[in-house]
Order: sequence, then structure tokens, then C-alpha cells
Amino acid sequence: MMQTRRGVLAGMGAIGVAGPRAAAVDDDLHQTFAALLHEDEETYLAALDTLRVRGGLDLIAGLIFAIRFTPHDSAPLIRVIQEITGETERVEWFDWMLWQEANPQVVPHPSYVGLKRETYLRIDPEFDVFLRPEHIGRDRMKIRFEEITWGGVVKDGIPSLDAPKLIPVDEADFMLGSDFVFGIEIDGDVRAYPLRIMGWHEMFNDVIGGVPLALAYCTLCGSGILFETQVQDRGEPLVFGSSGFLYRSNKLMFDRQTHSLWNQFTGRPVMGPLVDTGIELKQRPVVIEPWVRWVARHPETKVLSLETGYDRNYGSGVVYDKYFRSPKLMFPAVVDQTRLKQKDYVFGIRTFGAAKAWPVTAFENGRVINDRVGELNVVLVGDRLGRTVRAYARGGRVFGPGSRAVELYSGIETWSVGEEFLTGPHGQRALRVAGHIAYWFAWDGYLGDIAELYDGS
Repeated sequence: MMQTRRGVLAGMGAIGVAGPRAAAVDDDLHQTFAALLHEDEETYLAALDTLRVRGGLDLIAGLIFAIRFTPHDSAPLIRVIQEITGETERVEWFDWMLWQEANPQVVPHPSYVGLKRETYLRIDPEFDVFLRPEHIGRDRMKIRFEEITWGGVVKDGIPSLDAPKLIPVDEADFMLGSDFVFGIEIDGDVRAYPLRIMGWHEMFNDVIGGVPLALAYCTLCGSGILFETQVQDRGEPLVFGSSGFLYRSNKLMFDRQTHSLWNQFTGRPVMGPLVDTGIELKQRPVVIEPWVRWVARHPETKVLSLETGYDRNYGSGVVYDKYFRSPKLMFPAVVDQTRLKQKDYVFGIRTFGAAKAWPVTAFENGRVINDRVGELNVVLVGDRLGRTVRAYARGGRVFGPGSRAVELYSGIETWSVGEEFLTGPHGQRALRVAGHIAYWFAWDGYLGDIAELYDGS
């Protein structure tokens, strides 16, 4: 959760700068911006006046950043931003971050990078492994530095679970039937990772069915994505954690080997040593399903234990409960809400250069949908109330619902629904296609320009 501005600065201490000179000289802008965070109000107001006189859109990123971290009343600061931009309706940091995202042509003054780096290192010196000067240049990143925001926790403040303890079903008496789990099966190795636990950790690193994997769960964007972590031409599998930083209300995860920052949604490095390697993590299928249904399908499943090594309240409906029930975002992200509301759930597939999303509401009463993503014919089996969707490569077949939830019909043939494939009466197999649930704002924000949205036809 995001801390208050005054709470953060109380832990940082005063930034040792003198008051800015009266004249606005670009060489002094770093000191002038730093003065906006100074504890002395007179120094703060003098710096604001210097920036107001100097003017220029290249000041806006630094001014927006200062809204969140100044220990003083931010109203005078916002008035300077309004005067420079001509935008008078925006009055909060959240609103100005949306303006910044919508105006990528505005390039910050070079002093912005140093200001932001120094401020974040006062919050947590461990952030230095992500914010090396050689990696935060504008031409060295895949995302805009000004859109990276602090999520309110330090590095590993949301601790990953690495090879966590698993228990058999008969020991999982803490589970309620309505608890959602991330369900995974690989080569007969069946696992359930309850969201009520994963919400506190947002990442596991584990080996399932002999495959090294990481589940990257971004609570803010409602997506749990399962990635293979063995990358070609790299010896050991990558091990991931949560950096404490966000980009467009999506967590930036990091690998512990190089401390590169990765976009959790795309599985690509966006900042750091791996940024130009062309790496994109391969997705594996994962499903969200109520525990009562998952355990009925898989009575042999192993379950993530409450014994994680951390002291957290793993009760049902505790972690992020207010956020999940609210239609609002906690952090800013521009989203097109003409088709769906920003926190409507969708199921998305990305494959062979194509992408498509289906509103979870399309799967009312266990509806079966035959569709296409790029050149790939798929069949999707879902349940709106369970937020559960599975997708398979159907080839030229057309499927319909069976007499039971674990069956589909294709003509007169009955096929069994499994975690890795559909199985036909003669041993035919239709392979599972990797996809995941997400809030609409995240899917639209990262893939809106290239993705289709299912329209019900």
C-alpha cells in the first residue's frame, strides 16, 4: 500500500540543499527541484517561484513527482503546473500522472532523472540495484522513466515464495470452498496456490512437473501469469521478486541474477542489463477456480501451506479486499472505458503475434465459445461466477457443452476437459493454450492497439 507523503519524508530526513538562486538557470534545476522536497517552507516556495518564472513543459515531470513527496501543501505546486500546461481541471497527483501518460511527446529536463533516483534511494537504498545511472537513460529503457511510480513498499517488501511448502488436501482444513486458487498441472504434478496467500506475496518461484516456473500475480491488475523461467542461453533458471515499483498500475518484477526490471504483464525486461536481449518469457496455462471445484476435479492436488515463513493474515477475503470490491484503481493508468469498465475481468490469449480478450461475463452458465486468435482456432470453456476459463487449440473441430462440466461434445464424440489438453474418445488430444485473467484496464493498456475484443458473435 502507498504510504502518505509526510510519512515517507519523515523516514527520509531532510534533503540537504540550499535555497535556489533567484534566476532560473538550467544548471541549477536539480537543486531547484530538490528544494521542493526541503523541509523549510520558505525554501519550497522560493523554488516554486523560480520554476514558475522559468516555465517550460520539460519541468512538468519533476513537478508532478514533487506533488507526491513534498512535505508541504501541494496546492501552490499544482497551480504552477496548471499555469505551465494550461490545464486547470486537474488537482491531484493521480490526475496529473494520467496527463503525463497521455502526453508522451513531453520530454523531462535531464535533472529529473537525478531527482527521482536520489529520492527513491532515500526511501530504500536497495533500490540502487534497479536505478543504476547507466540503465536509466531515456534511450536505454523500454518504458518512460517518468511513468515508473513507487508502490509504497521497499525492495522485496512483498516477499516472493521460493520453493514454498505444499501439503496434501487432507491437511488443508483452512481452505473454504469459495476460496479462489491458481490451479496448475504439468505432467501429472497438480498444484493449488490460494489467492488469499498469494495476494500477500504476488510471486512464487517453483518447479512443477520438472519445469522451473514463476507465477507473477499483480493484485492491482488482477492477473496471475505463469512463466517458464528457464531462458535460452542462460544457465540457471531466472528467479523473480517484486521490486516495489509500478508502471501504469502494474507491478515491475525483477530477476535476482541481473536486477533487471520486467513488465509483469508481458514477460519482457524493460530496464537494466537484459533490456536489449530480446527475451520474452514463455507462458504456461494457469486457471483461477474456486477451491471446491478444483479439489473435486483434482482430489490428489497439493496445496500451498500457510507455513510460508512470514507473519501475514492469510484469512479469506482479507488481502486487498477493499481494492477488489472497488471500481476504482489505486494507481493511475489511462484506460478506454467505452467498451468495458476498467476493472471488468477479461480472459486474454497472446499467440503468434496476435492477441484477443473475452469478457468473463461471456461465459455465463458455463458457456463454450469456439473462436480464433490470429491463425489459431481455439475453444474456450468458462464460468463467469468462478472467474474460470480454459482454452484449447481445437483445430478444425467445433465443440459444444457436454452433459457434465468436465466434458465437451464435438459431433457425436465426447471429449474430457483436462488441465493440459482435451482428450477425445480415441485418445485424440487438443492441447491447452496459455491465457490468463486480468482487469480490462491492464489488458487494454498493454495490448489494446494489437488485440481484438470478443463482441459476442
